[in-house]
Amino acid sequence: MSIVIDNKFEIGDFVYLVTDAEQAKRLVVSICVNKYDILYEVIAGTTVSKHYDFELQTEKSFADI
Repeated sequence: MSIVIDNKFEIGDFVYLVTDAEQAKRLVVSICVNKYDILYEVIAGTTVSKHYDFELQTEKSFADI
């Protein structure tokens, strides 16, 4: 049985958290896959967090949050 993982981001990609008012640049350091979800573990400075793909984007968001 083959499994296809349709990830939006790759390890090493730089991304921005949509809801981050400061728009800190984050690095994707791991992709966590389970039966129902794909989570991206990202790091900004010493802060590590996990997010769904809809929470991340490749360009800075300049809209008011």
